[in-house]
Amino acid sequence: MSRPITPLALTVLRMLCDRPMHPYEMQQRIRDCAYDQAVKITHGSLYHSVERLAACGLIEPLETSREGRRPERTIYAVTSAGRDAAQLRLAELLRNPTEEFPLFGTGLAFINLLPEGEVARLLRYRTVVLESALAAHQTAHDALRKQGLKRYKLIDQEWLIARVRGELDFVRGLTDDLDSGRLTWKDDEVQFLCHPRPRPPRHDDKGAT
Repeated sequence: MSRPITPLALTVLRMLCDRPMHPYEMQQRIRDCAYDQAVKITHGSLYHSVERLAACGLIEPLETSREGRRPERTIYAVTSAGRDAAQLRLAELLRNPTEEFPLFGTGLAFINLLPEGEVARLLRYRTVVLESALAAHQTAHDALRKQGLKRYKLIDQEWLIARVRGELDFVRGLTDDLDSGRLTWKDDEVQFLCHPRPRPPRHDDKGAT
């Protein structure tokens, strides 16, 4: 493939390394194994990725069948080239840190465009959302463990939980710093231009009409 294998394409290759299957079954396994928490997946993008992998010779169709009035389903298998490509791409992802640009980082970079009180209010709301997300991820992880999934199949969820917990701790600390006054930008020039303070009345304003 001329372009790097996408996370979704790697997901398809990984599942087909277990055994041949059709895209509908892949969708089911993605949900069952919670791969959709590690990779952004939609119905259309999955089928497009399968078609692209087949065109590149990384997977191949084995057979096509139809059950009743349902659409035809093609079962795919990974090729030796596909296995090699999946292993190389996985090694890259594990070895090389990738520079990413989370949207929250963008918001933090321009934080002084809002008053401190407004930022603290928004961060308190974010704290509630993160607490809910952390509880949901932990519940899903524990449920999968109870179903008998081995830990190595859930390491991505462990990483997700750790990231959410780390962000939650950071946001809580940032909010405390704002509430206590340890963090402030009241005298910042940009803050003053965006939210100018009311001009005190002058003596010659008293007689103005």
